[in-house]
Amino acid sequence: MNAIARTTRSGDIDKQPCLSICKDRLVDARCHLGVHSGAAATPMASFAGGVKTGSRERRFVDLGRRAGTFTYRGAVVNHSPKVAPKSRTPPKTRRFREKRASILDAAARQFNEHGVKGAALVDIAASVGLVTSGITYYFQKKEDLAAACLLTSIAEAKILVAQAAEASSIAKRIECFFTLLAAQLAAIERGERPALISFSDTRSLPDALASTVFVAYGELFRSLRTLLKGADAPALSQDALNARTHLLLSFANNFSGWTVRFEPSQYPRLAARVAKVVLHGIFDPTKPAFEGVGPRLPEPPTVADETAESFLRAATELVNEQGYRGASVDKISALLNATKGKFYYYNETKIDLVTACFERSFEVQRHFLSCAEQASGTSAARISAVTTSLIWFQMSERGPLLRGSGFSALPDREQRLHVFRSMERVIERMGNLFVEGFLDGGVRAQDPTISANVLYSAINAASELRQWVPGISADGVDRLYTRPSLLGLLCDE
Repeated sequence: MNAIARTTRSGDIDKQPCLSICKDRLVDARCHLGVHSGAAATPMASFAGGVKTGSRERRFVDLGRRAGTFTYRGAVVNHSPKVAPKSRTPPKTRRFREKRASILDAAARQFNEHGVKGAALVDIAASVGLVTSGITYYFQKKEDLAAACLLTSIAEAKILVAQAAEASSIAKRIECFFTLLAAQLAAIERGERPALISFSDTRSLPDALASTVFVAYGELFRSLRTLLKGADAPALSQDALNARTHLLLSFANNFSGWTVRFEPSQYPRLAARVAKVVLHGIFDPTKPAFEGVGPRLPEPPTVADETAESFLRAATELVNEQGYRGASVDKISALLNATKGKFYYYNETKIDLVTACFERSFEVQRHFLSCAEQASGTSAARISAVTTSLIWFQMSERGPLLRGSGFSALPDREQRLHVFRSMERVIERMGNLFVEGFLDGGVRAQDPTISANVLYSAINAASELRQWVPGISADGVDRLYTRPSLLGLLCDE
């Protein structure tokens, strides 16, 4: 037992046990604890932690968690250490692992359809034959479950990247990666493996969970970046490499949405076509019809009410980051340093504002498409102009545009369908430009719908470019991002 030596007035030394008053703390051991047999008088030795005050010796000692029986002011005291409570983690039996996997599968489907904020634990539990308390046996909160789904998706993606990395060239690695991704999605569609959550709602998680997911996502980004390195890689700066990795990751994230027009047995054909567009682009730079990147088209006119426009931009930014449910009225107002009263002065409801954000984004896209369709020159020049203009708008103070993936979390089914149809019509207009480009020779002869989807994905992803290429300048956007969007990941910088 820990003891402290105290000098008495007679010069004798008593060795006295110490009582832990607070768990695991150093305590002042000046109390006289019990009576022991006398000991030979010895001088008080100095020790680490001792503080001498006059003729008295004060010592702070760590009583730890030692057990024992001793007297304190004449009473017998039994001291027992406090034992930390046992972990709530259930045993990892086979049955536990299977049920946990089924919960992750059901949760991923609910999160993909309703968003993290919109999905309900009661619905997830019901789909696997549990009550809500049964879910909390595995995951204490819905956010913990969402984070586990995201980490599972990231881990699965890293497995595909690791397998693709074994190929001998950049082209083969990218082709292999999309082939593996297609096989994974086909197995999910056939019910042969659990569903995987998309990454669109990551920022709606609490900070502690989100930071864990972002670290894992960053590791996925870096592993994917290795697919673009090698002896056959074009000479690229670090910014250019990061921009192309961001493009590649965005294409992979959108790939599942492109499968809706295909049977699962046809997913490998889709993967081959997507890989061809991603690697080689939509233009053939050796053809006379290709005139380079740009130029930019006239921007749409500014609105008269700048305050209403600022609410649209703020809501768009938050919905892009945190989804419809995560972009609350309080957060939108706080981003503008506005009161909730001011919010409701300009907007009837949040859903009205978000619907207006989608309409604004589609109007901007329609404006640039109309300008391109009316412009002179080749189809390749018109496609290049509309792409350059939309990416520039995304990066400007008037941006960003609302990401297409945001529509899935809208609470009203009719609104979701309306937004989806509007997006499909914009992509169809872009595809028509590709068909015209086949005739004048400036556009590669490949599936126009896939080409339009890949290009639309690149335009959408431009809103997050600064996260991966910090400090990118306006002049650098065309060189680092727009150029590989049009000419493919294998083009030079």
